[in-house]
Amino acid sequence: MNSKSKINETIRLFRTAPHPCSYKKEETAATVFVDPELNISQHLNSRLTELGYRRSGAHIYRPDCKHCNACISCRLVVEEFRRSKRFQRIWNRNADLRVEESSELNNDEAYLLYQEYIKKRHSDGDMYPATPEQFDTFIRSRTEGGKYFCFYLEEKLIAVAVSDVLDTGLSAVYTFFDPLLEKRSLGNFAILWQIEQVRATGLEYLYLGYWIKDCAKMEYKSTFRPLEMLMKGEWVLEESRLITEQPECTLVSS
Repeated sequence: MNSKSKINETIRLFRTAPHPCSYKKEETAATVFVDPELNISQHLNSRLTELGYRRSGAHIYRPDCKHCNACISCRLVVEEFRRSKRFQRIWNRNADLRVEESSELNNDEAYLLYQEYIKKRHSDGDMYPATPEQFDTFIRSRTEGGKYFCFYLEEKLIAVAVSDVLDTGLSAVYTFFDPLLEKRSLGNFAILWQIEQVRATGLEYLYLGYWIKDCAKMEYKSTFRPLEMLMKGEWVLEESRLITEQPECTLVSS
């Protein structure tokens, strides 16, 4: 990392050197990381998430590109969310699943599921091939308030949602699932499940990470409404104007 700065007297930020962008062809990107030696409490994670940061494994980061602002933080307003007919069908289709919540993820079954998911869904990206070391650093490394929602079909693990409990809701960090069970729409179902968890605790938001216009693998996020987006430091309700004004991108890597 080639530079560092402060957002206050106690938190240092480190900025990466320019590197190839994962989403826009022939573009370079830069990323700001929170000091990796800092202990990230649930409250600090909450505050950073509200400021547009995102957790990946043990790292808290945000894009910091000079000439592009295509990556936009988004969150669902849970109290106002109503399932569409499509989402209700997905919910009903998965009514036979059992969900277990855990603060640890230690079994081999989870790694094999993750390995198969990366192989079938992200073989064109830098996460392929999956390794036990990658699984440990990306999935099993967590911060205070981290949870795993494990979805079982009878006794078989078919999906895992990695989630952070925040002061105002949940942050959907990552989800992986059995890629052969496409008809179940397990990725969408995991979001629907987390929405109900937020609702049950009386909190406000489900944070969905970054949304990027015209990126097919992020398109699903905009189907959950009402969606708020972080624009110029303020959370604003999504409007069609906001979407059409954002820079275009082409997904070249997962």
